Amino acid sequence: MSVKDDWQRKLRSEISEVAPEAVADALQSGKGVTVVDVREGEEYRQGRIPGALHLPRGFLEIEAPSKLGDRKGRIIAYCAGGVRSLFAAEALRKLGYTNVESMAGGFGRWKANGHPIAEPEPAPRRSEADGAKGPSAEWVARLQKEVPAISPVEARKVLEASNGSALLLDVRESDELREGRIPGAVHLPRGFLELKVEAMLPDRGLKLIAYSTDGTRSLFAVDTLRRMGYANAVTLAGGYTAWAKAGLPTEVPEGLTARERERYMRHITMDEVGEAGQLRLKKARVLCIGAGGLGSPSAYYLAAAGVGTLGIIDFDVVDRTNLQRQILHSDDRIGMKKTESARRTLEALNPDIRIVTHDERLSSANIDAIVSGYEIIVDGCDNFPTRYLVNDACVKHGKPNVHGSIYRFDGQVTVFWPGKGPCYRCLYPEPPPPEMAPSCAEAGVLGVLPGIIGSLEAMEAIKIVLERGDLLVGRLLIYDALEARFRELKLRRDPNCAYCAPGRVFPGYTDYNQFCGV
Repeated sequence: MSVKDDWQRKLRSEISEVAPEAVADALQSGKGVTVVDVREGEEYRQGRIPGALHLPRGFLEIEAPSKLGDRKGRIIAYCAGGVRSLFAAEALRKLGYTNVESMAGGFGRWKANGHPIAEPEPAPRRSEADGAKGPSAEWVARLQKEVPAISPVEARKVLEASNGSALLLDVRESDELREGRIPGAVHLPRGFLELKVEAMLPDRGLKLIAYSTDGTRSLFAVDTLRRMGYANAVTLAGGYTAWAKAGLPTEVPEGLTARERERYMRHITMDEVGEAGQLRLKKARVLCIGAGGLGSPSAYYLAAAGVGTLGIIDFDVVDRTNLQRQILHSDDRIGMKKTESARRTLEALNPDIRIVTHDERLSSANIDAIVSGYEIIVDGCDNFPTRYLVNDACVKHGKPNVHGSIYRFDGQVTVFWPGKGPCYRCLYPEPPPPEMAPSCAEAGVLGVLPGIIGSLEAMEAIKIVLERGDLLVGRLLIYDALEARFRELKLRRDPNCAYCAPGRVFPGYTDYNQFCGV
């Protein structure tokens, strides 16, 4: 059990949690309850409980006395999911507020249960420079005596000599980060510190140098870090402001637009993605081979995820028989080029990304020019000649090939990545004879099956971009829809593979005869 879990369990035993329905009743009754929204500004802009006071967790200890006058009045704190509000309630109690509760399930449950939501509005701009008052000022004074501080110049010397054993920790909110930061700092907002620090920084032996704007919030952050076992945590005296005034290096990070931050909020709040990961997705260039059964769900979810440049290659037109499984298209587009239909659907879903269409048949004559413009290839083709062509091009250019295939009720997905695992030819050196390769039209396919396999392909592509998780390299994931079972086979490189074996000279492309034209 982690420190966070123990702490959270203790708070649940001490702090009353009330259901959203009880909060709604209290607000309607007008009996003097104050509902406090402790989420970050970005979250606040997505909607809020009508009448709630916005007091972000990161600024809570500083601003509460000036915003919450009655220390005996009833206060209900809420966050996104009901955990940060427990820590916020504890902080308010330390400031002398005696009747503080937390809303169970947070704003997510409030919204899911159908309670009213106020229109999003800009979060007020906050500053540590306004200073703490009353009990907050007393708390700050105590921490200034207890929490070790280090000057910007000293901090830089420590970092340069640390060989990785020291780390800057930026505890400001995301809005502040975009105005400038110290290069190399890890961003973890004060409001999420208790929840995320153990996962983000598992080594408690690190010398963490926490900084906020002017050095006040970082005092509370270091107090929390030390409570969680980070004994070497210190605060940067004067914060980011003092660092910049000392003429030390700063940078304005590349960021997402306000609209993008709103769209990808559920990604950004995940430790494994965050704004940095979302920026990686924005910069990514992914090519989907085919806009059919597999290409449709793959492209749809890659577009939704925010892949910045998404290429679609297909030479076919929409047919009514496609619509049972090819979700990029619709009945009113029968006869339209699939690339054009795909572009319209994907741009309607996410107008902030770039869709590049290639309305042509993939061949040995054009594949180098097309593939070279992308980092990742998602193979959703439905014929063997294209499958081999894509494999060979990925081997030649050293690009990961996310491969999927389907047949009736069965599907499979893997990642062929040159130099990291086998290629398609390691398994099947040559295509089968035509009589051994029935078309989808002949054999049929359950419409939902490509949705499952194509989504798995999109997931693998996203993992490659984010450099997260265990990829399906050297592993073939097989899905049996009738049995509702997954199984996995290990795939090994063929040391004598004519295409990907070490030291092999690329033998060139082969344009095989088409086997399946669906």
